[in-house]
Amino acid sequence: MPRPGLTGCPRVVESATSAVANESPEPSPLVSDLPRGPGDRPADQLVLHVLRALSVAGALYLFLVSIKLLGTGFAMFGGGFSERLIATTSNPLVGLLVGILATSIVQSSSTTTCTVVGFVAAGALSIENAIPIVMGANIGTTVTSTIVSIGHVGRREEFRRALAAATVHDFFNVIAVAVLFPIELSTGFLRRSATALSDLLVGSSGVTFASPVKWAVSPAVRAIVGFMKSFGLPHVAVFVALLAFGLLVFSLWVLVRRTKAIAMRRAEVVLDRLMGRSGVAGIAVGTGITAVIQSSSVTTSLMVPLAGAGVARLDQIFPITLGANIGTTVTALLASLACDSRALTIALVHFLFNIVGILLIYPFPPARRIPMVLAERLAAVAARSRRYAALFIIGLFYVVPGLLILLSRAF
Repeated sequence: MPRPGLTGCPRVVESATSAVANESPEPSPLVSDLPRGPGDRPADQLVLHVLRALSVAGALYLFLVSIKLLGTGFAMFGGGFSERLIATTSNPLVGLLVGILATSIVQSSSTTTCTVVGFVAAGALSIENAIPIVMGANIGTTVTSTIVSIGHVGRREEFRRALAAATVHDFFNVIAVAVLFPIELSTGFLRRSATALSDLLVGSSGVTFASPVKWAVSPAVRAIVGFMKSFGLPHVAVFVALLAFGLLVFSLWVLVRRTKAIAMRRAEVVLDRLMGRSGVAGIAVGTGITAVIQSSSVTTSLMVPLAGAGVARLDQIFPITLGANIGTTVTALLASLACDSRALTIALVHFLFNIVGILLIYPFPPARRIPMVLAERLAAVAARSRRYAALFIIGLFYVVPGLLILLSRAF
């Protein structure tokens, strides 16, 4: 039976068929016969995995070298610099504000805490003066996810949910500092606990901290310092410190970028399976993902679009952000391996601060509700008038710390 539309046109059909046959005398190749693109073959995939692993290992080694080099550079400044730095941060409130402002500017608590680890290792900063800076870094690091929430500003309800998910981290860290900061000033609880734990891990203060990591990075540090000195530059310590800080920022950037590329898909699967099961599971997930990715900002910023889209509720996101607080302490702990027991002590202070803050607030429903209620109310106000979100970000993270630092120095 002739097909519809072709009846009465046999010659046209025959001509068209002949033309096609003449133009394509050979059959089309099978898909399996087509040349594969780079990375499609199993061997190529293996090479890519190896290269990624090597890039992570290289960035990690460079990171450890930068920490040791940073401490060496500041030690080269001499005792006068140490005295001035300690005098500048001798006021605990100023140290807290410096931690907030510095971390808000670089948008990385890892950069701030690792720099502090280098200062403490070099003897340029005492553990007592470093603790408020570390606490301030915990507040400053939350600025990234809050800025990410601004991307949803065009849709009011979506923006409300996204801002609440971002600022619950802000409010929790502010409350944790408000509780633990005066306790630490009056009792030295975190410093004493971290010192005891450090002594337990590496021996008493009279025992040398024989870190294999320190042994591994020392030749590279000596080579870099010797190379810098060979130029005969004045104030070579300044160039060593600047180079160390540049290497620190670059290595952390590579670490976060590489580990994010490797682990993000698995992290999304884990989040999808475990989100909302329990608060403890959420904290564990946030800790694990952040420890691998080496950035709490990435973990918390990942939560914001999920909240904005209505995929995750605020009570599901909250424990994951708390886990991110714990996970981000791994970076400072790694940095301390390239230094001495004093550096390990301040890294442990960072770890204990986050653990104790969670234990004091999260297990108790009335206390747990406070940061969530504050975040929801701010989000509701900001959804009606967007300028309040901008005022919150600029005020909390930049204007207030900067003004208070200037005022404290003026008086």
